[in-house]
Amino acid sequence: MSNVVLKLPEESLLQIISHYGNKKTPAKAQYVRFTAKLTDTVITVYNSGKVMFQGAGAEREAGKWGEASAAAKVSGAKGDTLPDNFAKLSVLGSDETGTGDFFGPITVAACYVPADGVTLAHELGVKDSKLLNDDYMRTIAPDLRSAFEHSVLTLKNEKYNKVQAQGWSQGKIKALLHNQALKHVLRKMDPVKPDAILIDQFAERGIYYKHIKDEKEIIRENVLFSTKAEGLHVSVACASIIARVAFLEEMDRMSAEVGMTLPKGAGKIVDEVAARIILKYGEEYLGRVTKRHFANMGKARSLASRQNRK
Repeated sequence: MSNVVLKLPEESLLQIISHYGNKKTPAKAQYVRFTAKLTDTVITVYNSGKVMFQGAGAEREAGKWGEASAAAKVSGAKGDTLPDNFAKLSVLGSDETGTGDFFGPITVAACYVPADGVTLAHELGVKDSKLLNDDYMRTIAPDLRSAFEHSVLTLKNEKYNKVQAQGWSQGKIKALLHNQALKHVLRKMDPVKPDAILIDQFAERGIYYKHIKDEKEIIRENVLFSTKAEGLHVSVACASIIARVAFLEEMDRMSAEVGMTLPKGAGKIVDEVAARIILKYGEEYLGRVTKRHFANMGKARSLASRQNRK
């Protein structure tokens, strides 16, 4: 199953409209210029100049007109088998971010995109969040939050460190947050139910449910797991963007509080900024704005110690 998006010049758009003219179907939205339906592929031409190919034959058809966007190639995805028309179904998707960052929280979001909202999501600029930069995601996230039912949870550092010290793994933390975010959206949607729920897979199904076995309410109905889920349904891409922007907003707040820009990730610059925080505020304070168990803590401590000896 693929979902390929191309940005093409007007000449190519006219060629596509002519080529698939005998397969034309009525456009369902004002921002759709042309739609054609083949046996295994739906081709949609937007007023913006983008063309979306959906279905089992998406890469084949897209290959006739240009190089398929890597944003939409999901070969290599592992997990549950999805129906051929999955990208066009009404799906509640969930994803998380911040798990690999020394500074800042973990954020998890769930977002419901109904079948008649898939086109809108793409028109709003959604694709695999790994192919979008932070500034772009900040610009489209407000529209996504307005357009679709969603829930976003932010686990701040002090709470993260508390439960991690109690023996909770990141897998358990993420599973609990995903389950909670999905519950929130399902309650908002009630009595409407999604055709499926898709979780961007970070653990095997059995492990995921083992993590949350003690929860009073566990979401199990129609739940599917897959890696690279952002490319399988736009709902997960929306959730990923919403989660990322929530993470960035918390990082902004924390940076203002600390008085210096907190870098993302867990590289050398992170160690250097962490050392500066130790020298300015002390190691206890650093622990309140970081994931303490990361190796960066020890590296920052060593850097700060060397600075003190100079």
